[in-house]
This record gives sequence, structure tokens and C-alpha cells, in this order.
Amino acid sequence: MSTTPTPPHRPDDPAAEVMTFRPDARFWLVYACLMTVQFLGALYHTVVATALPTVIGELGGVAHMSWAITAYTLGQTLAMPINGKVGDLVGRKQLYLLAIALFVGGSALCGAAPDMMTFTIFRFVQGLGGGGLMICSQAITGDLIPPRVRGKYMAPMGAMFGIAAILGPLLGGWLTDWLGWRSIFWFFLPFGLFAWIAVAIALKMPRHRVPLDIDWAGLALTSVGATGIVLLATWGGTTYAWNHPLILALLVVTLACWAALVPVEKRAANPLIPLQILTNHTFVVATVVAVLMCACMFGMNGYLPTYVQMVHGVSPTTSGLVLVPGAVAMFLGSVTSGWLVSRTGRYKVYPVLGSLLAACGMAVLGLIPSDAAVWWFGVGVFILQLGVGMFLQLSVLIIQNALPAKMLGTATSTNNFFREIGVSVGNTVVGVLFTSRLTASLLALGFSSDDAASITPATISALTPHTQADVAEAYQEALGPVLLGLAPVLVVAAVVALAFRPVPLSVKTGLEQVAAEEAREEAAGGQDPLREED
Repeated sequence: MSTTPTPPHRPDDPAAEVMTFRPDARFWLVYACLMTVQFLGALYHTVVATALPTVIGELGGVAHMSWAITAYTLGQTLAMPINGKVGDLVGRKQLYLLAIALFVGGSALCGAAPDMMTFTIFRFVQGLGGGGLMICSQAITGDLIPPRVRGKYMAPMGAMFGIAAILGPLLGGWLTDWLGWRSIFWFFLPFGLFAWIAVAIALKMPRHRVPLDIDWAGLALTSVGATGIVLLATWGGTTYAWNHPLILALLVVTLACWAALVPVEKRAANPLIPLQILTNHTFVVATVVAVLMCACMFGMNGYLPTYVQMVHGVSPTTSGLVLVPGAVAMFLGSVTSGWLVSRTGRYKVYPVLGSLLAACGMAVLGLIPSDAAVWWFGVGVFILQLGVGMFLQLSVLIIQNALPAKMLGTATSTNNFFREIGVSVGNTVVGVLFTSRLTASLLALGFSSDDAASITPATISALTPHTQADVAEAYQEALGPVLLGLAPVLVVAAVVALAFRPVPLSVKTGLEQVAAEEAREEAAGGQDPLREED
């Protein structure tokens, strides 16, 4: 994709701007709410993952288990673009309150679901809220905090995912064992209610009284295109073979939607994803690096615990612990880079260094032999996610700073939207390569097609020691080269990151920049939209 140089969106030199940001008690209350909601959203994934087998068993939905997972992902992905665009048009406070209500309300309804179909529908509703939480929290942070110091405030918010990854399985297991799986979904109610009330009272933001001109054609194309990618990632190679007519038809429709999006957005009066964003040099570079990182990291996360279970015969809980060092590393990388950027105002080194570190970690994981100690996986995951943590949250700050503040929400949501697409694609590619290689290796060992498709840790433990060693080697030969092949992808991310042309970080908040832009438009005789405060 061709790019245009990042245009300066401030008429004065950022170095000459005067910092006016002074956090007060109201700010800290709002920031605490943002942190709380971000933590709840992150915690939800890890807590529910622990209880999902119990939920499926009680509701009798084994045949629909994939939908229980897909429904939330689909709702979250679809909600992102619309939340970013509508927030830029009419203000973010009401959208944020709606997102909290959908997330918490959907969670409570999941806890009361009588059957699998109802549970899946409410998971989709909760996903709509989860997508809004992610976009609105990042955009509100941009509205309230100047880019020059935003890193040290956004870093702890990103670190919530690392903390949740550690606490989630423990909390989920405890609640499921002692209070039942439904208590997990009701657990979020009091915290969500507190956050909703606090945001409603403390958050003061302008609301634009402008016509809500939605780009319906763009919304339809992105929704169908994103749905197609999620369904391809869910069904392809599992529910249906990749050459099944349904999968092929879905692939054609998905590609057609994405191909049609660019000309549609060019003609749209108020495009859902403006081409000014898609051709912005900084946006393109930051998004490509973030997408490659997400695709590789989540592709690894999806299959490494299974590999450890099968090869080393550990429990699901123990196998999940190999990802805990990565959660700690994400926390350290995110907080360190955020504070250093706020201190120095420079950020180009972090996507380059982070990508190279991630490549080293992925290479370590790919080279671990089948008879190595389990702790080696923790080492590889730590190095990998330390590198990813250095840049992933920082990418949002860089993009928000590089584009006009009036597009802050749209730029944020578009970046997150493509990252979610990257996660789906990464999971699919790693899954296809891993399962095809593993099946071929198991068939070569004399397993039947049915046995190869249904192998479990229990069946492996019943084999002779010699056969167990052969199966372990088959798993290593299936996953190891795939992970090793992801390392060059992360090196490519580092090379792409070298193309960054750093934009000075403004000392003005997003709201201050929007007010200045509107004042200039008014002085030039343009129409300034009426604004009022929530």
C-alpha cells in the first residue's frame, strides 16, 4: 500500500508548546475507572477459559463449543470500528457507558443462561461491549492525557492483560470449584456497576451535536469481511475441510468485501475508515508491526500449552503456567517502554528492539527439543513477550499522536481492528501448519486417521515408552519448525519498524488539540460543530 508522509497536524512547533496537563482528583478517579474496566475485560478472557469446559458440559453444548468462543470474538471485532467512528462524531462518554452496560449485562445474562444457544447469544452481546470498552478506554485516555506523557499512563493499562493472565486461571478455578461456573459471570457485576456510576459522575467530556452520518456501506463491508475472517479461522480445517464448498464460498465473499472497501470508502462522504488514515505513513508502519507481532504471539499462545500437555504429560493447568512468564514480561516491557518514552519523548527504538527480542524468543521456542525441561518454554515465552510488550501498547500512542485529534477514535479502532484480524489469521496459519504436519507424522508412526485426530494426553500415557517418545518427537517436529518459521516474520517486523519517521509528541491533550482545530476552522470561516459537555 502506498503511503503519504505524515502531515503535521499542529501549526506550531510541538517543542514550543507549553505543558498544561495537571492531573487532579477527578482525573485520578476517571483513570482508576479506566484501569478497573480494562482489567475486568482482560480478566474475563482468562477466567472464562478456565470454566468453559464445565459450562459446555453442564449446558450440553459440546457440539457448539467453538461458537461459545467465536461469539465473543465476533462481537468484539464488529464493535471496534463503529465505536471509534461514532465516538469521534458525537463524543465518547455515552458510548463508554453503553459499552460497560453491555459487557456487564451480557456477563450477568451468561450466568443465567439455561442452554447453549442462549449462552452463545449473550456471549456475542458481551463481546459488543468488550469491543467498545477496548476502543473507548484507549480513546478517552488520548482525550485526557497529552501524548508526551501518555506512555506512562497507557502502559499500566496494557499491563492489566499480563496481571489478568496470571490471576485469571486461579480465580476462575476457585470460583468454579467452590461457587459454580455461573458465579464467574456474576463476579463482574459489582465492579462494573461501580465503574459505570463513577464514569457517569466524574467523566466530563464535550459532546458534539452533529448529524450522525454513518457510512453504512463501509460498515456492512467491514462487518461481513471481518465475520468471514473469524469464521474461516474457526471452521477451516476443523468443522469443514479447507476445500469444502462452504469454506471456499466464504473465502470468496470475504475477499470481495475487502476488495470493495477501498473504492467505497473513497466515495463515502464520511467514511468509516478514512483513507487519510490508511495512507498515513506512521499509521501503516505501526499497524503492520503490531499486526505481525499479534499474529505470531497469539498463534504461538494457541498451541504451545497443548504441545506441553502432549509431550510432557502435564495437566492443563500446569501447561497453562508456561505462559505466565510471558504475562510478567508483557507487564515489564509495557511499563518500561511507556515510562522511558514519557521521559525522553523518543520511541523509534522500541518497535525495532521489541521485534528483534520477540524473534529471538520465538526462535528459542522453535529449537527446544522434545526431551528438554519444561522451564525452557517459560524462557522462550518471556523473551518473546518482553519484546511484544515493548511496542504493542505503545503503538496506540504513536498512531494517536500522528493523526489529527478529530480522528483519534477512528485511528485507535482501525489499529485495533486490524490487530484482531491479525490474531485470527495467525491462529489459522499456525493451526493449519501444525495440524497438517502432526497428522502426517502420526500416520507415519502407524496411527489411523481417527486415532490421530482424537489423540489426548490420556491415550499417550497408555502407550509404550518407546511409542511415547516417538509421539513426543512427532509433536516437536510438527510445532517446532512452525514456531521457528515465525521468527523471520518478526525480523520483518523489525525491518518495517526502521521506516518510522518519528513525529514529535505533543504536550496537548486530545481535547485541547480538537478545540484548537475548531478554533482555527472558526477563524477561517468554517463551520464549527456545536459542542456541549456531558
